[in-house]
Amino acid sequence: MASFITEYPQFFTATNLEWKKLLKPDKYKDIIISSLRFLVNNKRVMIFAFVIMETHIHLICQMMPDNDPEAVQMNILSHYQD
Repeated sequence: MASFITEYPQFFTATNLEWKKLLKPDKYKDIIISSLRFLVNNKRVMIFAFVIMETHIHLICQMMPDNDPEAVQMNILSHYQD
């Protein structure tokens, strides 16, 4: 199992399968923003910057102490894949 470093911000990217333009409608961007807001409000992650493009997202984020980085990543991806 990979070890996650939580003391520093990290760069994270999630890409749509086959680079499909699934994120073009604003309603899907709003779902991602709501998910990120939930993670921040629940002190699971600190978001420094993010970009949502039609085919993928980029985040610069830092996992907060006492949170499982894999669980936070899965939470981001589960909302992203819906």
